[in-house]
Amino acid sequence: MTATKDIPTEPRATVRIPTASGDELEAWVYRPEGKGPHPAIVMAHGFAAVKAGGLAPFAERFCREGFTAIAFDYRQWGGSSGQPRDEVSVPRQREDYRTVIDWAIADPDIDAMRVFIWGTSFSGLHAVEIAATDSRLRGAIAQNPLVDGLAGTTTAAPERLLRLFAVGVLDRLGSLLGRPPRYIPAGVAPGEFGAIANEQAYAGLEIIRPTDGTEWHNRVAARSILGIAAHRPVRKAADIRSPILLVVGENDTIAPAGPALRVADRAPKGELYRSRGGHCDVYEGGEDYDNVLNVEADFLHRHAQVLTA
Repeated sequence: MTATKDIPTEPRATVRIPTASGDELEAWVYRPEGKGPHPAIVMAHGFAAVKAGGLAPFAERFCREGFTAIAFDYRQWGGSSGQPRDEVSVPRQREDYRTVIDWAIADPDIDAMRVFIWGTSFSGLHAVEIAATDSRLRGAIAQNPLVDGLAGTTTAAPERLLRLFAVGVLDRLGSLLGRPPRYIPAGVAPGEFGAIANEQAYAGLEIIRPTDGTEWHNRVAARSILGIAAHRPVRKAADIRSPILLVVGENDTIAPAGPALRVADRAPKGELYRSRGGHCDVYEGGEDYDNVLNVEADFLHRHAQVLTA
């Protein structure tokens, strides 16, 4: 698979959305033609990735389907502000999703009753959690999602987990003393040291690497690893009252399929699509990209229909 340039084929505007911390989230807003208010979909990327690394093709398609697509970077990543750079914080990232949802609901050209959330890979962790706890959402999509942080640790050898934990603790202690982050590679080849050492993760670097000049480094603050195992939204699947689509790869070696399949089974309105190929084959250029886009567009259309009494 080869990387593609993030040159928009649909009109998009770049907006800055303020957060409670004082930092700003940079978002690309794709507005469809025609008179609104339109349904909307809020989107963010996965672990150590930014919106310029492959979200544009999804947002453009959803826009052509009549949805306002809002793709944003988390604080400390990509075009958004916040320090230190390149740190993953599950609580902060979920706050950022909620901030953008709030912004969308307040937009007069967006139908507040038809707002969806979309997550991919690590951001699927957020999509499932927020779908279970935010009744304002009309629906959710999670593709090749990590929905159980604890299960995610089983993909790494114990000795590598121990080393990651040790470096993470040192980085956290250093942060308390005001020291800059200790960075580790986000994705590496098998046998190398990094947050994810996996053939699919290494191949996927060329997919999530921006080609438009957006700041991005294949790195993450080591402290980011700490605490991920504690986040297990798979346990809240039965609380998801809105429709949710789980796209689960048949040969995904990064995000364990079992927990995602349980979400699809236990969510009262859960839907499942088993995509061909591995973790990154849902992105543009991947083996099942076209089918995934069609399935997701169909899901959005079916559940965005105006409700009648």
